[in-house]
Amino acid sequence: MTSDSPLIEAHGLVKEYGAGARVVDDVSLTIARGETLGLVGESGSGKSTVARMLLRLVEPTAGEIRYDGRDLLAMSSRDMRLLRRKMQVVFQDPFAALNPRMRVKDIVAEPFAVHGERCSPERLNEMLGEVGLDASALERYPHEFSGGQRQRINIARALALRPEFVVLDEPVSALDVSVGAQVVNLLRELQRKYGLTYLFISHSMPLVHYLCDRVAVMRRGRLVELGTCESVCCSPEQAYTRELIAATPVLPSY
Repeated sequence: MTSDSPLIEAHGLVKEYGAGARVVDDVSLTIARGETLGLVGESGSGKSTVARMLLRLVEPTAGEIRYDGRDLLAMSSRDMRLLRRKMQVVFQDPFAALNPRMRVKDIVAEPFAVHGERCSPERLNEMLGEVGLDASALERYPHEFSGGQRQRINIARALALRPEFVVLDEPVSALDVSVGAQVVNLLRELQRKYGLTYLFISHSMPLVHYLCDRVAVMRRGRLVELGTCESVCCSPEQAYTRELIAATPVLPSY
């Protein structure tokens, strides 16, 4: 269930690289507590750069970001370290995001180690169970798992510290359709259970329509359409949005 109060507020975000190469241009959006906002657009449209700015993994060239009413860009490194417990990301490639030399037990416990805490064996078992894996996975390495199982490990690690806000950066695009559907449904279940707020990055309008509450459409670094999934996916105002919808194959029912 979403709340009217925004967890994330961004105004006038700009990101430039090099000699004025502007990859994000005047993007403003909000994400309410418990909401899933879809961020869609073709490759190179600036989606991932916006997400990284919201996480403050990339510093904006201009603009403002507020997290739960606090000025994110004005926070000290100490305050940001504390806040990072509440902000996590699941990346697109489920293998590249995992250290191949680490066992699953160390991968999932890594967020605790980063914050100087200990993760008990009971907590490890609990986290794996929440993503549909059993305790036998703990002693194994990433290469011993399928793509879908690896992404479940990534999700377990992202949720280890019970964050509020999770960026899902095309989390199923590297998976086949049936496995991707299972992962999407897992994400929905975890959101209901923990009241998570998601930013879901994708190029698939049907997938966004299924998972998200609202959708923001980006083109060449700018936000060109924003509204409820029903309105944007079923009655888009922009020709570019209609092109995105037409270019995406219809997904099977989840």
